[in-house]
Amino acid sequence: MTGIDCIAVGRISPCDGFAKIIVPDGPLGATSTWKGLAACLESPYTLVYSLNAGLRLGKGAHSRMLQIAEWTGAAMVYSDRFKEKADGERTMAPVIDCQAGALRDDFDFGSVLLFKTQVLRQAVEMMDRDYSFAAMYDLRLKVSRLGSLEHIPEYLYYEVETDSRTSGEKLFDYVDPKNRAVQIEMEAVVTDHLKAIGGYLEPVFKDVPPCGEEFPVEASVVIPCRNRVSTIGDAISSALSQVTDFPYNVFVVDDNSTDGTVDVIKSFLDDPRLIYIAQDKTYHAIGGNWNAAIHHPMCGKYALQLDSDDMYSSPDTVRKFVEAFRRERCAMVVGTYQMTDFDLNPIPPGVIDHREWTDANGRNNALRVNGLGAPRGFYVPILRTIDFPVTKYGEDYAVGLRISREYRIGRIYDVIYNCRRWRDNSDGNLPVEKVNSNNYYKDKIRTWELQARMSMNKC
Repeated sequence: MTGIDCIAVGRISPCDGFAKIIVPDGPLGATSTWKGLAACLESPYTLVYSLNAGLRLGKGAHSRMLQIAEWTGAAMVYSDRFKEKADGERTMAPVIDCQAGALRDDFDFGSVLLFKTQVLRQAVEMMDRDYSFAAMYDLRLKVSRLGSLEHIPEYLYYEVETDSRTSGEKLFDYVDPKNRAVQIEMEAVVTDHLKAIGGYLEPVFKDVPPCGEEFPVEASVVIPCRNRVSTIGDAISSALSQVTDFPYNVFVVDDNSTDGTVDVIKSFLDDPRLIYIAQDKTYHAIGGNWNAAIHHPMCGKYALQLDSDDMYSSPDTVRKFVEAFRRERCAMVVGTYQMTDFDLNPIPPGVIDHREWTDANGRNNALRVNGLGAPRGFYVPILRTIDFPVTKYGEDYAVGLRISREYRIGRIYDVIYNCRRWRDNSDGNLPVEKVNSNNYYKDKIRTWELQARMSMNKC
């Protein structure tokens, strides 16, 4: 059998058939650790185990990984695995195929990666910045430029469960203020990668075209909803309580609710500012509901987001949005929100202000993070030329990336939105298959956007 060296952070038995087992003398997030490891590797392939816990490989697992690596010539292979809890409970933990747009620094490859050693060494030699946290992210992006990353959809090993939080609890790790130093390093890594592959965009933006049409109001709050009887009333009240010196209206687009949501919506129809759209029985999802609002003849010049289970945090939110659009002459504005429980009590990680969104590099860094912040506002003349994809996940991210390709995105750093986390959040506690489906779709969005940016740069 072709030889394999093994780099193991956690416990791994010598009887697993490796030529050499190397315990790193530092964290895998540090560049210096990888520089030291590369000098110790002698076998044609190197297996890296990155968790500080015991690893149990399935029978013939490393042979199978070697087989696929040699058949495909891949620079790195990875596989699905099982996760085991302390009580012995075992669950399947599949991963997804890596594509060009899989630029998230938290992409889940699992904890066992098999590298072609020659490629691993070459990638380490290319590491010309000294990172404390982002070295493994830097390494895998450089490896991806040297060869393919091959996913084996087979369950080849047993991994100890080290993070038992729900999908909703993990969702905001990348914007937690305590992780800011990590995020700065991750941004530097992806920026260098985009420059290397021709996908980086200089901070030069098109001017937002003047409005060539008359709008009935200056701004429209858009609330897409389906089966939100417990929260839709709060959202509508929040929107209708705004104080402005310009006319605005509120769109509620209901996508065939069956739980009494429609009755709540209709209880507000005495207010002429409320526009109720009842969708037909075809498929709309959140993106299609947004499209129904922005193409409605009563839509304003600016369309402002309000999710059906959230609330604006003050009566000044709509005014602050419009002031930001007028002041910054941008095509989109992203605000700042406070994480709360259902009763609006602040909860960790607290205030989310997306400081990573800068004029200098925000639209490049946007290809790394999994969202662009909230609430979002859009300049409707441009938005109508793009439209939202008809999907219920990632639709706003897709539009934000597309806008940022050409136009500035403005910012509001005041808290203007309450993001309520409760049992019925659509991303609160998803099964792994749904998380994977969502992540694959966002990676696909990034892939398309990256291809468009690379083509634009060539021109």
